[in-house]
Amino acid sequence: MITEIGHFSLIFAFVLSLCQSLAPIYAARKSIDAIHNVTIRLAILNAIFVLISFSCLVWAFIVSDFSVALVAEHSHSSKPLIYKISGSWGNHEGSLLMWIVILSVFGAGLALTQKTMGLLQKSATLGMQGVISAAFIAFSLFTSNPFERLSVPALNGNGLNPVLQDIGLALHPPTLYVGYVGLSLAFSFAVAGLITNSVDRNWARYMRVWVQIAWCALTLGIGLGSWWAYYELGWGGWWFWDPVENASLMPWLVATALLHSVIVVEQRDLLKSWTVLLAITGFSLSLLGTFIVRSGLLTSVHSFASDPTRGLFILGILIFSIGPPLLLFAIQGPKIKTNGYLHLLSRETGLVINNFLLICASIIVLIGTFYPIALEIATGMKITVGPPYFEATFNPIMALLVIMMGIGPFLVWKRGILPKSNQIWIVAIAGTAVISAISFWASPELSISALAGIATAGWLGITILCDIFVKIQKLNRNSDFWPHILHLQWGMWIAHFGIVIFLVGALGDGIYKTESVARMHIGDKISLGSDSAELQAISTRNGRNYEALVATLKLSDSDNMQIGMLYPEKRIYPVERQTTTEAAIRQTVTADYYAVLGDGNRADGYTVRLYHKPFVSWIWIGVIMMASGVATSIIIKRLKPKHTQTALTS
Repeated sequence: MITEIGHFSLIFAFVLSLCQSLAPIYAARKSIDAIHNVTIRLAILNAIFVLISFSCLVWAFIVSDFSVALVAEHSHSSKPLIYKISGSWGNHEGSLLMWIVILSVFGAGLALTQKTMGLLQKSATLGMQGVISAAFIAFSLFTSNPFERLSVPALNGNGLNPVLQDIGLALHPPTLYVGYVGLSLAFSFAVAGLITNSVDRNWARYMRVWVQIAWCALTLGIGLGSWWAYYELGWGGWWFWDPVENASLMPWLVATALLHSVIVVEQRDLLKSWTVLLAITGFSLSLLGTFIVRSGLLTSVHSFASDPTRGLFILGILIFSIGPPLLLFAIQGPKIKTNGYLHLLSRETGLVINNFLLICASIIVLIGTFYPIALEIATGMKITVGPPYFEATFNPIMALLVIMMGIGPFLVWKRGILPKSNQIWIVAIAGTAVISAISFWASPELSISALAGIATAGWLGITILCDIFVKIQKLNRNSDFWPHILHLQWGMWIAHFGIVIFLVGALGDGIYKTESVARMHIGDKISLGSDSAELQAISTRNGRNYEALVATLKLSDSDNMQIGMLYPEKRIYPVERQTTTEAAIRQTVTADYYAVLGDGNRADGYTVRLYHKPFVSWIWIGVIMMASGVATSIIIKRLKPKHTQTALTS
């Protein structure tokens, strides 16, 4: 009965979504404002029924209702509760329903907030959100019904893919989807702004918070996926330029450009057409990522499905989401008036350069992801575009972006640079030179690209500290000092310093990591730089729904003093008939010791891989700081007194 309620609720939500998309059109034709209010109520009702539907699906997984085909295929009675729950979205149908949930919740969030937003503008935005919601609910109902019943209930389930039975994968899809779907609301704002001719500063102010929320979630979602791949897959890396990784990176890059561009619209009433185009592009790339994951066009460990029929449905949604909006933009875009002008030396120009570099980086990733497919279709030749391509093309663009991030804060709105900037440049350049010289002195074998990476990270860190010092020094030491200091650009500083921390982690792992691989018997030792590891034992243990082979490794330094113990595992899941690798990681502030147990037996020995990865955990600390910075800016903006907002951002 619960399953039928979930199915009916989803059908009803589909009807509500259609009504939500049509109501603003009818209201505009008949000039009836009351119907615009109906659109707002429909958005809230839509979210309620979608939430009911998703709750019913989760309940079916919790109680192991094996009469539901999805539960029988992706769950098992012996699974821990957390993985029963996460199993509800660890598959194509369930993850699609989660996408719809987040889509409807974002629409309801807009309906319930931003009371000062114009009724026509809000109604049009929610109407576009209704169109997107209706398309995805139709996709779910007609090709990917999560509530399909089995004619004969299964006695037990097939279980969830073992690599998905992890807390990282329980959190990664929902977080990533909040980012993807948040960009749908920016898309709806853009299309509604074109339709109602309301692309102005207020439009940017209302849209900005949703872009910030989406960006935070997308950043955390990508970070969670990277963290999961690092410790779960046992390959020792944190980013592989996998096609599905690229599919999430492209909308993140465009969303980053959009986040900065919408600030220019809000502050200076410039780049309005460009911001609209970025909003459309960002969501289109999110849909492109969804198409990649679910169509089977590209294979990846992250893929949910490989059904061409479903892929064609998503392709139809993608074409519909790109074609008409771009046609509308071609018609209405030239009519968008800009009241200001762009001076060559200004904060606006710095943000334009920022946008240009981010879009170039997105195009590079897009080419690297789809060129092999296009080549195979055209010639039948199969090639792989991997890290060398991206290191040669993507990394230089991002290095230029980091340099601009150090310059931008010292430019002012409209025209000019901050006073005494020359002293800042001298300090920043000298500090960068010192950091580079120390790095080269410590490791003369460093390549030019490695030194350039260290220099750019040092440059950004120093310029951020200089910017903080200058802004605080400008404040008057009076009774208003502390309220004003709390409302400085802390969000931007935290986010940008998060990039510094991220770069330290990425450079430390990329430049200084060491690796050893050996076939080991019990009692054997393997060297890892100046350290070593001894295989002391191989044992077995039983988990809730798996059996594990566990190696005991003793880490020692050059003086034979114990550093710690590592226990890498090889797990066998009898229900799923799959084997997974569980890496053992000993984390410290400065480095990770990382061990993986490979195949083998007592007679022939076991393959053991060991890594020493300096600063690698700083990668995810940096990701958290980036997201926290943008979240901080949202909070500060809401708390900031209105009379100080203009003064503190100029």
